[in-house]
Amino acid sequence: MKVSSKFICILTLVCSLQASSQGVFKGIGAFGGLTDSRIKYKNKDANTRQFTAIDYANNPNAYNTSNYIGKERQSWSAGIFAEFSRSDAARWQTELAYTNKGSKEKDLIDPFTGTRSSGFAKNTYTYIQWNNYLKYFNPMGYASNWYYMIGVRLEYKFKSSTPANSTFSGAYPIIWASGDLGLGFEFPLIRKINWFTEYHWNPDIYNIKKMSTVYRNRTFEARIGLVYRPKKKSIDDCNAPKYRGPAY
Repeated sequence: MKVSSKFICILTLVCSLQASSQGVFKGIGAFGGLTDSRIKYKNKDANTRQFTAIDYANNPNAYNTSNYIGKERQSWSAGIFAEFSRSDAARWQTELAYTNKGSKEKDLIDPFTGTRSSGFAKNTYTYIQWNNYLKYFNPMGYASNWYYMIGVRLEYKFKSSTPANSTFSGAYPIIWASGDLGLGFEFPLIRKINWFTEYHWNPDIYNIKKMSTVYRNRTFEARIGLVYRPKKKSIDDCNAPKYRGPAY
């Protein structure tokens, strides 16, 4: 009888550990998105007299160039992700993403007078990102949830094109990092598949500095996607009898 009780205890423990490991994995999914980004330049010496101008006598209006903000550039993104946690509310999401960023800008023709080109050129950056978030779920009823996300994106610059303001825009490093705040909503679709939509604010964590100018990118991203949610399992799934003590 004691051997039988010990066997039941061991079997119950094994099933508990198995269920616990299954509970860590919360889901896997994919998304597509639209991005809206631009670069803001800030010259610390803006509108001060440019004493290093060539032939200053013939350039009486030689001032350091003023601050400049590019126009929004629209593009797209896509990625895959997985969620892990022992909690139903707070979760860790890790993802791989392909994201396009950039800015529409007028090229600086004359650095002394601040004259710029009449038309806009597109500065583009394509990144392979490894993103990690803390994700917190809040139930809304009807098996739906809203959630917020905070995290960091580690970015590898896969390719770029910087025809405008290339002295600065072309100086973005190959490896970079940006922050992220997101808000999302998730709804049931079919069986174990849910659909979701998210909106992200994704600014550079650090400014880039070149000469007297500092600048940074800011991207907004709207996502829609699908996520697979595994069915919750209890320790009774292994058909083990419950141990009720040595008296039974």
